[in-house]
Amino acid sequence: MSHQEPPVRAHHRVWPRRLPHALRPPQTSLWENLAVSARRYPDKAALVFFDRVTTYAGLHEQAERLAAHLRAQGVRDGDRVILFLQNCPQWIVACYAVLRANAVVVPVNPMNKADELGHYITDADARVAVCAADLAGELLKANAEVSEAQRLRHLVVTHYADAIGPMDDPDAVAGMPPAWQGWLGTRHERPALPGGGVATWAEALASTAPLPEHNRGPDDLAVLPYTSGTTGLPKGCIHPHRTLMHNAVAGSLWGDSSPETVALLVVPLFHITGMVAGMHTAIYAGSTLVLMPRWDRELAGRLISRWRVTHWTNIPTMVIDLLASPSFDQYDLSSLVYIGGGGAAMPQAVAQRLLDLFGLRFVEGYGLTETAAPSHSNPPDDPKQQCLGIPFMSTDARVVDPETLRELPQGETGEIVIHGPMVFDGYWKRPEATAAAFIEIDGKRFFRSGDLGRVDEDGYFFITDRLKRMINASGFKVWPAEVEALMFKHPGIAEACVIATRDAYRGESVKAVVVLRADAKGKTGEADILAWCREHMAAYKCPREVEFVDALPKSGSGKVMWRWLQEREAERAGQAAGAEPARAQ
Repeated sequence: MSHQEPPVRAHHRVWPRRLPHALRPPQTSLWENLAVSARRYPDKAALVFFDRVTTYAGLHEQAERLAAHLRAQGVRDGDRVILFLQNCPQWIVACYAVLRANAVVVPVNPMNKADELGHYITDADARVAVCAADLAGELLKANAEVSEAQRLRHLVVTHYADAIGPMDDPDAVAGMPPAWQGWLGTRHERPALPGGGVATWAEALASTAPLPEHNRGPDDLAVLPYTSGTTGLPKGCIHPHRTLMHNAVAGSLWGDSSPETVALLVVPLFHITGMVAGMHTAIYAGSTLVLMPRWDRELAGRLISRWRVTHWTNIPTMVIDLLASPSFDQYDLSSLVYIGGGGAAMPQAVAQRLLDLFGLRFVEGYGLTETAAPSHSNPPDDPKQQCLGIPFMSTDARVVDPETLRELPQGETGEIVIHGPMVFDGYWKRPEATAAAFIEIDGKRFFRSGDLGRVDEDGYFFITDRLKRMINASGFKVWPAEVEALMFKHPGIAEACVIATRDAYRGESVKAVVVLRADAKGKTGEADILAWCREHMAAYKCPREVEFVDALPKSGSGKVMWRWLQEREAERAGQAAGAEPARAQ
Protein backbone atom coordinates (compact mmCIF):
# COMPACT_ATOMS: atom_id res chain seq x y z
CA MET A 1 0.00 0.00 0.00
CA SER A 2 1.40 3.40 -0.93
CA HIS A 3 2.41 5.93 1.69
CA GLN A 4 -0.08 8.72 1.08
CA GLU A 5 -0.56 11.91 3.06
CA PRO A 6 -4.21 12.68 3.91
CA PRO A 7 -5.46 16.02 2.59
CA VAL A 8 -4.83 19.16 4.64
CA ARG A 9 -7.65 19.55 7.15
CA ALA A 10 -8.56 21.94 9.98
CA HIS A 11 -7.29 19.53 12.64
CA HIS A 12 -3.74 19.83 11.35
CA ARG A 13 -3.59 23.12 13.26
CA VAL A 14 -3.80 21.17 16.55
CA TRP A 15 -1.68 18.21 15.38
CA PRO A 16 1.11 17.17 17.80
CA ARG A 17 4.17 18.99 16.43
CA ARG A 18 6.46 16.04 17.16
CA LEU A 19 4.49 13.69 14.86
CA PRO A 20 4.00 13.34 11.09
CA HIS A 21 0.46 13.33 9.72
CA ALA A 22 0.99 9.89 8.22
CA LEU A 23 3.47 7.07 8.72
CA ARG A 24 4.96 4.18 6.80
CA PRO A 25 4.60 1.06 8.99
CA PRO A 26 7.01 -1.90 8.83
CA GLN A 27 6.40 -4.27 5.94
CA THR A 28 6.56 -7.29 8.23
CA SER A 29 4.15 -9.48 10.17
CA LEU A 30 2.98 -8.77 13.71
CA TRP A 31 5.04 -11.76 14.88
CA GLU A 32 8.21 -9.91 13.91
CA ASN A 33 7.40 -7.25 16.52
CA LEU A 34 7.78 -9.82 19.30
CA ALA A 35 10.81 -11.45 17.66
CA VAL A 36 12.60 -8.07 17.43
CA SER A 37 11.71 -6.98 20.98
CA ALA A 38 12.86 -10.35 22.35
CA ARG A 39 16.24 -9.96 20.64
CA ARG A 40 16.61 -6.40 21.86
CA TYR A 41 15.36 -6.84 25.44
CA PRO A 42 15.59 -10.56 26.33
CA ASP A 43 15.75 -10.06 30.11
CA LYS A 44 13.24 -7.21 30.31
CA ALA A 45 9.78 -7.74 31.82
CA ALA A 46 7.28 -8.17 28.99
CA LEU A 47 4.31 -9.29 31.13
CA VAL A 48 3.39 -8.94 34.79
CA PHE A 49 0.50 -11.00 36.21
CA PHE A 50 -0.10 -10.83 39.97
CA ASP A 51 3.59 -10.03 40.43
CA ARG A 52 4.72 -13.01 38.32
CA VAL A 53 7.05 -11.68 35.60
CA THR A 54 7.50 -13.10 32.08
CA THR A 55 10.54 -11.74 30.24
CA TYR A 56 10.60 -11.00 26.53
CA ALA A 57 12.83 -14.03 25.97
CA GLY A 58 10.40 -16.19 27.95
CA LEU A 59 7.38 -14.87 26.06
CA HIS A 60 9.11 -15.51 22.73
CA GLU A 61 10.12 -19.05 23.74
CA GLN A 62 6.62 -19.96 24.97
CA ALA A 63 5.02 -18.59 21.80
CA GLU A 64 7.38 -20.62 19.61
CA ARG A 65 6.76 -23.83 21.56
CA LEU A 66 2.98 -23.37 21.39
CA ALA A 67 3.24 -22.57 17.67
CA ALA A 68 5.14 -25.83 17.16
CA HIS A 69 2.44 -27.72 19.06
CA LEU A 70 -0.33 -26.14 16.97
CA ARG A 71 1.42 -27.11 13.74
CA ALA A 72 1.87 -30.66 15.05
CA GLN A 73 -1.91 -30.78 15.62
CA GLY A 74 -2.62 -29.94 12.00
CA VAL A 75 -2.83 -26.14 11.99
CA ARG A 76 -1.73 -24.94 8.56
CA ASP A 77 -1.09 -21.57 6.91
CA GLY A 78 -4.19 -19.38 7.12
CA ASP A 79 -6.16 -21.68 9.48
CA ARG A 80 -8.30 -19.97 12.10
CA VAL A 81 -7.65 -20.64 15.81
CA ILE A 82 -10.08 -19.53 18.53
CA LEU A 83 -8.79 -17.80 21.69
CA PHE A 84 -11.30 -18.05 24.54
CA LEU A 85 -9.78 -16.71 27.77
CA GLN A 86 -9.84 -13.75 30.12
CA ASN A 87 -6.83 -11.41 30.11
CA CYS A 88 -3.78 -13.42 31.17
CA PRO A 89 -0.24 -14.10 29.89
CA GLN A 90 -1.52 -17.22 28.11
CA TRP A 91 -3.75 -15.05 25.89
CA ILE A 92 -0.74 -13.10 24.65
CA VAL A 93 1.42 -16.23 24.28
CA ALA A 94 -1.38 -17.91 22.30
CA CYS A 95 -1.97 -14.88 20.08
CA TYR A 96 1.66 -14.65 19.02
CA ALA A 97 1.91 -18.45 18.75
CA VAL A 98 -0.96 -18.49 16.26
CA LEU A 99 0.72 -15.71 14.27
CA ARG A 100 4.07 -17.57 14.39
CA ALA A 101 2.31 -20.70 13.09
CA ASN A 102 1.22 -18.64 10.03
CA ALA A 103 -2.39 -18.94 11.21
CA VAL A 104 -5.20 -16.52 12.10
CA VAL A 105 -6.36 -15.40 15.56
CA VAL A 106 -10.12 -15.54 16.26
CA PRO A 107 -10.59 -13.69 19.57
CA VAL A 108 -13.85 -14.57 21.35
CA ASN A 109 -15.45 -12.81 24.30
CA PRO A 110 -15.01 -15.07 27.36
CA MET A 111 -18.44 -14.00 28.62
CA ASN A 112 -20.14 -15.78 25.71
CA LYS A 113 -22.28 -18.82 26.45
CA ALA A 114 -22.72 -22.02 24.43
CA ASP A 115 -25.74 -20.61 22.57
CA GLU A 116 -23.49 -17.88 21.19
CA LEU A 117 -20.24 -19.81 20.70
CA GLY A 118 -21.31 -22.21 17.96
CA HIS A 119 -21.35 -19.42 15.39
CA TYR A 120 -17.66 -18.64 15.98
CA ILE A 121 -16.72 -22.28 15.42
CA THR A 122 -18.74 -22.75 12.23
CA ASP A 123 -18.44 -19.32 10.62
CA ALA A 124 -14.68 -19.09 11.12
CA ASP A 125 -14.22 -22.77 10.13
CA ALA A 126 -12.08 -23.13 13.24
CA ARG A 127 -10.84 -26.60 14.17
CA VAL A 128 -8.50 -25.67 17.03
CA ALA A 129 -9.02 -23.51 20.11
CA VAL A 130 -7.01 -22.32 23.10
CA CYS A 131 -9.29 -21.85 26.09
CA ALA A 132 -9.31 -21.37 29.84
CA ALA A 133 -10.19 -24.47 31.85
CA ASP A 134 -13.16 -22.78 33.54
CA LEU A 135 -14.64 -21.90 30.12
CA ALA A 136 -14.01 -25.23 28.39
CA GLY A 137 -17.44 -26.57 29.34
CA GLU A 138 -19.29 -23.85 27.44
CA LEU A 139 -17.07 -24.30 24.38
CA LEU A 140 -17.53 -28.09 24.40
CA LYS A 141 -21.29 -27.73 24.80
CA ALA A 142 -21.37 -25.45 21.76
CA ASN A 143 -19.09 -27.80 19.84
CA ALA A 144 -21.43 -30.74 20.46
CA GLU A 145 -24.31 -28.83 18.89
CA VAL A 146 -22.66 -28.11 15.51
CA SER A 147 -22.39 -30.63 12.71
CA GLU A 148 -19.67 -33.24 13.11
CA ALA A 149 -17.82 -32.00 10.04
CA GLN A 150 -17.54 -28.49 11.54
CA ARG A 151 -16.47 -29.40 15.05
CA LEU A 152 -13.26 -28.50 16.83
CA ARG A 153 -10.60 -31.21 16.58
CA HIS A 154 -8.12 -30.01 19.21
CA LEU A 155 -8.15 -27.96 22.41
CA VAL A 156 -5.28 -26.47 24.39
CA VAL A 157 -6.59 -25.88 27.91
CA THR A 158 -4.91 -23.64 30.46
CA HIS A 159 -5.54 -22.70 34.08
CA TYR A 160 -4.97 -19.09 35.13
CA ALA A 161 -2.87 -20.45 37.99
CA ASP A 162 -0.42 -21.73 35.34
CA ALA A 163 0.72 -18.11 35.09
CA ILE A 164 0.26 -17.13 38.75
CA GLY A 165 1.63 -19.90 40.91
CA PRO A 166 0.05 -21.93 43.71
CA MET A 167 -2.76 -20.25 45.61
CA ASP A 168 -1.05 -21.14 48.92
CA ASP A 169 1.94 -19.01 47.92
CA PRO A 170 1.55 -15.59 49.60
CA ASP A 171 3.41 -13.89 46.74
CA ALA A 172 1.05 -15.39 44.15
CA VAL A 173 -2.09 -14.03 45.79
CA ALA A 174 -0.71 -10.72 47.06
CA GLY A 175 -3.35 -8.09 46.45
CA MET A 176 -5.70 -10.52 44.70
CA PRO A 177 -9.38 -9.93 45.53
CA PRO A 178 -10.32 -12.79 47.91
CA ALA A 179 -13.34 -13.69 45.75
CA TRP A 180 -10.99 -14.32 42.81
CA GLN A 181 -8.82 -16.93 44.54
CA GLY A 182 -11.30 -19.73 43.87
CA TRP A 183 -11.97 -18.66 40.28
CA LEU A 184 -8.31 -18.21 39.40
CA GLY A 185 -6.91 -21.01 41.52
CA THR A 186 -9.33 -23.90 40.96
CA ARG A 187 -7.86 -26.83 39.03
CA HIS A 188 -10.41 -28.35 36.67
CA GLU A 189 -10.36 -31.90 35.34
CA ARG A 190 -9.06 -32.36 31.82
CA PRO A 191 -12.09 -32.08 29.53
CA ALA A 192 -12.88 -34.67 26.89
CA LEU A 193 -13.25 -33.60 23.26
CA PRO A 194 -15.23 -36.28 21.36
CA GLY A 195 -13.46 -37.03 18.10
CA GLY A 196 -10.48 -34.87 19.00
CA GLY A 197 -7.64 -34.31 21.43
CA VAL A 198 -6.94 -32.10 24.43
CA ALA A 199 -3.54 -30.84 25.59
CA THR A 200 -2.75 -29.09 28.84
CA TRP A 201 -0.78 -25.84 28.76
CA ALA A 202 2.32 -27.61 30.10
CA GLU A 203 2.05 -30.37 27.49
CA ALA A 204 1.67 -27.87 24.66
CA LEU A 205 4.69 -25.81 25.79
CA ALA A 206 6.78 -28.98 26.05
CA SER A 207 6.40 -29.61 22.32
CA THR A 208 9.61 -30.54 20.50
CA ALA A 209 7.96 -30.45 17.07
CA PRO A 210 9.74 -28.43 14.36
CA LEU A 211 8.62 -24.92 13.48
CA PRO A 212 7.73 -24.05 9.90
CA GLU A 213 9.26 -21.11 8.11
CA HIS A 214 7.40 -17.95 9.06
CA ASN A 215 5.94 -16.73 5.77
CA ARG A 216 3.30 -14.12 6.67
CA GLY A 217 3.45 -10.61 5.22
CA PRO A 218 1.45 -7.38 5.39
CA ASP A 219 -1.42 -8.58 3.19
CA ASP A 220 -1.95 -11.98 4.85
CA LEU A 221 -4.91 -12.42 7.19
CA ALA A 222 -3.82 -12.03 10.83
CA VAL A 223 -6.90 -11.59 12.99
CA LEU A 224 -10.61 -12.29 12.49
CA PRO A 225 -12.40 -10.39 15.28
CA TYR A 226 -16.18 -10.50 15.23
CA THR A 227 -18.58 -7.60 15.43
CA SER A 228 -22.33 -7.86 15.72
CA GLY A 229 -24.84 -5.79 13.84
CA THR A 230 -28.43 -5.28 12.88
CA THR A 231 -28.84 -8.80 11.46
CA GLY A 232 -28.17 -10.55 14.75
CA LEU A 233 -25.29 -12.89 13.90
CA PRO A 234 -21.77 -11.49 14.44
CA LYS A 235 -19.64 -10.84 11.35
CA GLY A 236 -15.91 -11.52 11.09
CA CYS A 237 -13.75 -8.51 10.22
CA ILE A 238 -10.89 -9.32 7.85
CA HIS A 239 -7.77 -7.73 9.33
CA PRO A 240 -4.46 -8.50 7.61
CA HIS A 241 -1.18 -7.84 9.40
CA ARG A 242 -0.86 -4.37 7.86
CA THR A 243 -4.04 -2.88 9.38
CA LEU A 244 -3.13 -3.81 12.95
CA MET A 245 0.55 -3.04 12.35
CA HIS A 246 -0.30 0.54 11.40
CA ASN A 247 -2.24 1.19 14.59
CA ALA A 248 0.31 -0.61 16.76
CA VAL A 249 3.05 1.72 15.47
CA ALA A 250 0.84 4.81 15.36
CA GLY A 251 -0.51 4.11 18.86
CA SER A 252 3.01 3.81 20.20
CA LEU A 253 3.98 7.16 18.69
CA TRP A 254 0.74 8.92 19.67
CA GLY A 255 1.03 7.85 23.31
CA ASP A 256 4.78 8.59 23.43
CA SER A 257 5.56 4.97 24.35
CA SER A 258 9.09 3.65 24.77
CA PRO A 259 10.81 0.53 26.14
CA GLU A 260 10.53 2.19 29.57
CA THR A 261 6.74 2.42 29.33
CA VAL A 262 4.78 0.35 31.86
CA ALA A 263 1.17 -0.05 30.73
CA LEU A 264 -1.80 -1.33 32.71
CA LEU A 265 -3.84 -3.65 30.48
CA VAL A 266 -7.34 -4.25 31.85
CA VAL A 267 -9.33 -3.52 28.69
CA PRO A 268 -10.24 -7.01 27.37
CA LEU A 269 -7.71 -8.53 24.98
CA PHE A 270 -10.47 -10.11 22.87
CA HIS A 271 -11.65 -6.55 22.17
CA ILE A 272 -9.88 -4.68 19.37
CA THR A 273 -8.83 -1.87 21.74
CA GLY A 274 -7.14 -4.17 24.24
CA MET A 275 -5.55 -6.23 21.49
CA VAL A 276 -4.15 -3.35 19.43
CA ALA A 277 -3.87 -0.26 21.65
CA GLY A 278 -2.88 -2.46 24.59
CA MET A 279 -0.96 -5.56 23.51
CA HIS A 280 0.40 -4.94 20.00
CA THR A 281 1.43 -1.36 20.77
CA ALA A 282 3.38 -2.46 23.85
CA ILE A 283 5.09 -5.45 22.22
CA TYR A 284 6.14 -3.29 19.25
CA ALA A 285 7.69 -0.71 21.61
CA GLY A 286 9.30 -3.29 23.91
CA SER A 287 7.22 -2.00 26.83
CA THR A 288 6.04 -3.82 29.96
CA LEU A 289 2.39 -4.91 30.25
CA VAL A 290 0.80 -5.26 33.69
CA LEU A 291 -2.21 -7.52 33.11
CA MET A 292 -5.53 -7.63 34.96
CA PRO A 293 -7.97 -10.48 34.18
CA ARG A 294 -10.97 -8.33 35.12
CA TRP A 295 -11.60 -4.92 36.59
CA ASP A 296 -11.15 -4.46 40.35
CA ARG A 297 -10.44 -0.95 41.58
CA GLU A 298 -8.35 -1.97 44.61
CA LEU A 299 -6.16 -4.29 42.53
CA ALA A 300 -5.77 -1.57 39.89
CA GLY A 301 -4.67 0.95 42.51
CA ARG A 302 -2.17 -1.52 43.96
CA LEU A 303 -0.72 -2.47 40.56
CA ILE A 304 -0.33 1.14 39.41
CA SER A 305 1.47 1.94 42.66
CA ARG A 306 3.58 -1.24 42.83
CA TRP A 307 4.77 -1.29 39.21
CA ARG A 308 4.92 2.49 38.65
CA VAL A 309 2.51 2.29 35.73
CA THR A 310 3.00 5.11 33.21
CA HIS A 311 0.26 4.44 30.62
CA TRP A 312 -3.33 3.36 31.20
CA THR A 313 -5.93 2.86 28.46
CA ASN A 314 -9.36 2.27 29.97
CA ILE A 315 -13.09 2.80 29.95
CA PRO A 316 -14.04 5.99 31.84
CA THR A 317 -16.22 4.02 34.28
CA MET A 318 -12.99 2.42 35.58
CA VAL A 319 -11.50 5.82 36.41
CA ILE A 320 -14.74 6.90 38.10
CA ASP A 321 -14.70 3.68 40.16
CA LEU A 322 -11.06 4.01 41.21
CA LEU A 323 -11.44 7.65 42.24
CA ALA A 324 -14.45 6.64 44.38
CA SER A 325 -12.51 3.96 46.30
CA PRO A 326 -12.37 4.51 50.06
CA SER A 327 -8.74 3.31 49.81
CA PHE A 328 -7.86 5.82 47.09
CA ASP A 329 -5.57 7.86 49.37
CA GLN A 330 -3.39 4.78 49.89
CA TYR A 331 -2.47 4.52 46.21
CA ASP A 332 0.33 6.35 44.43
CA LEU A 333 -0.72 7.29 40.89
CA SER A 334 2.07 9.81 40.41
CA SER A 335 3.85 7.63 37.85
CA LEU A 336 1.03 8.01 35.29
CA VAL A 337 1.93 10.19 32.31
CA TYR A 338 -0.78 9.07 29.85
CA ILE A 339 -4.38 8.12 30.52
CA GLY A 340 -7.16 7.75 27.98
CA GLY A 341 -9.66 5.48 26.35
CA GLY A 342 -13.15 5.23 24.99
CA GLY A 343 -16.38 3.32 25.33
CA ALA A 344 -18.24 6.20 26.98
CA ALA A 345 -17.87 9.91 27.47
CA MET A 346 -15.65 11.00 30.35
CA PRO A 347 -17.67 13.27 32.69
CA GLN A 348 -16.23 16.75 32.84
CA ALA A 349 -15.99 16.76 36.65
CA VAL A 350 -13.97 13.53 36.67
CA ALA A 351 -11.64 14.80 33.95
CA GLN A 352 -11.09 17.97 35.99
CA ARG A 353 -10.25 15.93 39.09
CA LEU A 354 -7.60 13.97 37.13
CA LEU A 355 -6.12 17.24 35.97
CA ASP A 356 -6.18 18.80 39.45
CA LEU A 357 -4.76 15.76 41.27
CA PHE A 358 -2.20 14.46 38.78
CA GLY A 359 -1.87 17.01 35.97
CA LEU A 360 -3.33 14.36 33.61
CA ARG A 361 -5.51 15.21 30.62
CA PHE A 362 -7.84 12.32 29.79
CA VAL A 363 -7.46 11.49 26.10
CA GLU A 364 -10.68 10.18 24.59
CA GLY A 365 -10.62 8.18 21.38
CA TYR A 366 -13.00 6.52 18.98
CA GLY A 367 -12.90 3.53 16.72
CA LEU A 368 -14.62 0.34 15.73
CA THR A 369 -13.62 -3.29 15.27
CA GLU A 370 -13.57 -2.51 11.55
CA THR A 371 -10.95 0.23 12.06
CA ALA A 372 -8.56 -1.70 14.36
CA ALA A 373 -9.57 0.48 17.33
CA PRO A 374 -8.58 4.16 16.90
CA SER A 375 -9.70 5.96 13.80
CA HIS A 376 -9.87 9.15 15.89
CA SER A 377 -8.07 10.29 19.01
CA ASN A 378 -7.63 13.51 20.88
CA PRO A 379 -4.17 15.10 20.71
CA PRO A 380 -2.63 14.19 24.10
CA ASP A 381 -1.57 17.78 24.74
CA ASP A 382 -4.78 19.40 23.52
CA PRO A 383 -7.79 17.12 24.21
CA LYS A 384 -11.41 18.23 24.25
CA GLN A 385 -13.85 16.52 26.59
CA GLN A 386 -16.84 14.44 25.40
CA CYS A 387 -15.15 14.44 22.01
CA LEU A 388 -14.03 11.68 19.64
CA GLY A 389 -10.85 13.58 18.81
CA ILE A 390 -9.29 14.24 15.43
CA PRO A 391 -8.64 11.74 12.62
CA PHE A 392 -5.79 9.44 13.63
CA MET A 393 -2.44 9.21 11.86
CA SER A 394 -2.72 8.48 8.10
CA THR A 395 -6.52 8.83 8.35
CA ASP A 396 -8.97 10.79 6.23
CA ALA A 397 -12.32 11.03 8.02
CA ARG A 398 -15.30 13.06 6.87
CA VAL A 399 -18.95 13.72 7.62
CA VAL A 400 -21.38 12.99 4.80
CA ASP A 401 -25.11 13.11 4.20
CA PRO A 402 -26.18 9.47 4.82
CA GLU A 403 -28.64 9.59 1.90
CA THR A 404 -26.78 11.54 -0.82
CA LEU A 405 -23.25 10.72 0.51
CA ARG A 406 -22.28 14.35 -0.15
CA GLU A 407 -19.63 15.73 2.19
CA LEU A 408 -21.15 18.20 4.64
CA PRO A 409 -19.65 21.50 5.81
CA GLN A 410 -18.25 22.06 9.29
CA GLY A 411 -20.92 22.00 12.00
CA GLU A 412 -23.55 20.01 10.11
CA THR A 413 -24.54 16.54 11.33
CA GLY A 414 -24.07 13.53 9.09
CA GLU A 415 -22.52 10.06 9.00
CA ILE A 416 -18.85 9.68 9.92
CA VAL A 417 -16.91 7.88 7.17
CA ILE A 418 -13.30 6.72 7.47
CA HIS A 419 -10.45 6.03 5.03
CA GLY A 420 -7.07 4.85 6.24
CA PRO A 421 -4.56 1.99 6.40
CA MET A 422 -6.18 0.62 9.58
CA VAL A 423 -9.56 0.03 7.92
CA PHE A 424 -10.38 -3.67 7.52
CA ASP A 425 -10.61 -5.35 4.11
CA GLY A 426 -14.23 -6.48 4.51
CA TYR A 427 -16.54 -8.92 6.26
CA TRP A 428 -15.66 -12.63 6.28
CA LYS A 429 -17.92 -14.55 3.88
CA ARG A 430 -20.20 -11.50 3.59
CA PRO A 431 -19.62 -9.86 0.19
CA GLU A 432 -22.98 -8.07 0.26
CA ALA A 433 -22.36 -6.64 3.74
CA THR A 434 -18.88 -5.58 2.64
CA ALA A 435 -20.23 -3.80 -0.43
CA ALA A 436 -22.80 -1.97 1.71
CA ALA A 437 -20.17 -0.88 4.24
CA PHE A 438 -18.03 1.12 1.80
CA ILE A 439 -18.48 4.13 -0.44
CA GLU A 440 -16.07 5.91 -2.77
CA ILE A 441 -15.22 9.59 -2.41
CA ASP A 442 -12.51 11.30 -4.48
CA GLY A 443 -11.40 7.89 -5.72
CA LYS A 444 -10.83 6.56 -2.18
CA ARG A 445 -12.66 3.79 -0.32
CA PHE A 446 -14.38 5.04 2.86
CA PHE A 447 -15.92 2.86 5.56
CA ARG A 448 -19.39 3.89 6.75
CA SER A 449 -19.26 3.97 10.55
CA GLY A 450 -23.02 4.11 11.09
CA ASP A 451 -22.44 6.86 13.67
CA LEU A 452 -23.79 10.36 13.19
CA GLY A 453 -21.53 13.23 14.10
CA ARG A 454 -20.23 16.69 13.30
CA VAL A 455 -16.87 18.44 13.01
CA ASP A 456 -16.13 21.69 14.83
CA GLU A 457 -14.07 24.63 13.61
CA ASP A 458 -10.82 23.04 14.87
CA GLY A 459 -11.45 19.72 13.11
CA TYR A 460 -12.49 17.75 16.22
CA PHE A 461 -15.23 15.17 15.70
CA PHE A 462 -18.25 14.83 17.99
CA ILE A 463 -20.81 12.04 17.93
CA THR A 464 -24.46 13.08 18.04
CA ASP A 465 -26.51 9.93 17.37
CA ARG A 466 -26.46 6.49 15.86
CA LEU A 467 -27.56 5.43 12.44
CA LYS A 468 -27.39 1.82 13.60
CA ARG A 469 -29.58 0.21 16.24
CA MET A 470 -27.13 -0.45 19.06
CA ILE A 471 -26.86 -0.20 22.85
CA ASN A 472 -23.61 0.88 24.54
CA ALA A 473 -23.27 -0.61 28.03
CA SER A 474 -19.99 0.55 29.61
CA GLY A 475 -18.26 0.35 26.25
CA PHE A 476 -19.64 -3.08 25.31
CA LYS A 477 -21.71 -2.95 22.15
CA VAL A 478 -25.02 -4.77 22.49
CA TRP A 479 -26.93 -5.44 19.30
CA PRO A 480 -30.67 -5.78 20.03
CA ALA A 481 -31.30 -8.17 17.12
CA GLU A 482 -28.76 -10.62 18.55
CA VAL A 483 -30.30 -10.50 22.04
CA GLU A 484 -33.81 -10.88 20.60
CA ALA A 485 -32.74 -13.92 18.58
CA LEU A 486 -31.47 -15.57 21.77
CA MET A 487 -34.55 -14.60 23.81
CA PHE A 488 -36.87 -16.20 21.25
CA LYS A 489 -35.41 -19.54 22.37
CA HIS A 490 -37.11 -19.08 25.76
CA PRO A 491 -40.13 -21.39 25.82
CA GLY A 492 -42.39 -18.77 27.38
CA ILE A 493 -41.61 -15.85 25.08
CA ALA A 494 -43.80 -15.20 22.06
CA GLU A 495 -42.22 -11.87 21.05
CA ALA A 496 -39.43 -9.66 22.37
CA CYS A 497 -38.11 -6.22 21.49
CA VAL A 498 -34.83 -5.04 23.04
CA ILE A 499 -34.19 -1.36 23.65
CA ALA A 500 -31.78 0.84 25.60
CA THR A 501 -32.53 2.34 28.97
CA ARG A 502 -30.46 5.05 30.62
CA ASP A 503 -28.03 3.95 33.32
CA ALA A 504 -26.19 6.42 35.54
CA TYR A 505 -23.08 4.19 35.75
CA ARG A 506 -23.03 2.12 32.54
CA GLY A 507 -24.38 4.89 30.28
CA GLU A 508 -26.99 2.57 28.86
CA SER A 509 -28.43 -0.78 29.90
CA VAL A 510 -30.53 -3.39 28.15
CA LYS A 511 -34.30 -3.58 28.54
CA ALA A 512 -36.58 -6.22 27.00
CA VAL A 513 -40.21 -5.57 26.14
CA VAL A 514 -41.80 -9.02 26.12
CA VAL A 515 -45.04 -10.67 25.02
CA LEU A 516 -45.53 -14.00 26.79
CA ARG A 517 -47.07 -17.07 25.24
CA ALA A 518 -50.58 -17.77 26.51
CA ASP A 519 -49.50 -20.84 28.50
CA ALA A 520 -46.69 -18.87 30.21
CA LYS A 521 -48.82 -16.01 31.52
CA GLY A 522 -49.07 -16.10 35.28
CA LYS A 523 -46.22 -18.62 35.45
CA THR A 524 -43.27 -16.66 34.04
CA GLY A 525 -42.07 -13.48 35.72
CA GLU A 526 -39.29 -10.97 35.24
CA ALA A 527 -36.93 -12.87 37.56
CA ASP A 528 -37.43 -16.08 35.55
CA ILE A 529 -36.54 -14.41 32.27
CA LEU A 530 -33.56 -12.55 33.71
CA ALA A 531 -32.18 -15.78 35.19
CA TRP A 532 -32.68 -17.60 31.87
CA CYS A 533 -30.86 -14.83 30.01
CA ARG A 534 -27.89 -14.99 32.38
CA GLU A 535 -27.61 -18.70 31.60
CA HIS A 536 -27.84 -18.36 27.82
CA MET A 537 -25.99 -15.15 26.90
CA ALA A 538 -22.99 -13.05 27.86
CA ALA A 539 -23.64 -11.01 31.00
CA TYR A 540 -23.26 -7.63 29.30
CA LYS A 541 -26.02 -8.53 26.79
CA CYS A 542 -28.50 -9.64 29.47
CA PRO A 543 -31.53 -7.41 30.02
CA ARG A 544 -31.49 -5.64 33.37
CA GLU A 545 -35.22 -5.03 33.14
CA VAL A 546 -38.20 -6.76 31.54
CA GLU A 547 -41.48 -5.05 30.71
CA PHE A 548 -44.44 -7.30 29.88
CA VAL A 549 -46.99 -6.11 27.30
CA ASP A 550 -49.96 -7.74 25.60
CA ALA A 551 -48.65 -6.85 22.13
CA LEU A 552 -45.70 -5.07 20.53
CA PRO A 553 -46.45 -2.04 18.37
CA LYS A 554 -46.27 -2.95 14.67
CA SER A 555 -46.04 -0.94 11.47
CA GLY A 556 -48.39 -1.43 8.55
CA SER A 557 -45.93 -3.94 7.09
CA GLY A 558 -45.88 -5.91 10.34
CA LYS A 559 -42.43 -4.78 11.55
CA VAL A 560 -41.95 -4.16 15.25
CA MET A 561 -41.73 -0.42 15.90
CA TRP A 562 -38.64 -0.58 18.11
CA ARG A 563 -37.88 3.10 17.63
CA TRP A 564 -41.28 4.06 19.05
CA LEU A 565 -40.57 1.91 22.12
CA GLN A 566 -37.11 3.46 22.42
CA GLU A 567 -38.50 7.00 22.25
CA ARG A 568 -41.17 6.16 24.83
CA GLU A 569 -38.44 4.83 27.13
CA ALA A 570 -36.44 8.04 26.72
CA GLU A 571 -39.49 10.14 27.53
CA ARG A 572 -40.15 8.06 30.62
CA ALA A 573 -36.58 8.64 31.78
CA GLY A 574 -37.00 12.35 31.28
CA GLN A 575 -34.56 12.33 28.37
CA ALA A 576 -35.11 13.87 24.97
CA ALA A 577 -35.46 11.24 22.26
CA GLY A 578 -32.30 12.56 20.57
CA ALA A 579 -30.14 12.54 23.72
CA GLU A 580 -26.46 12.13 22.97
CA PRO A 581 -25.46 8.47 23.40
CA ALA A 582 -22.26 7.20 24.88
CA ARG A 583 -19.43 6.54 22.47
CA ALA A 584 -18.10 3.16 21.53
CA GLN A 585 -14.49 2.25 20.94
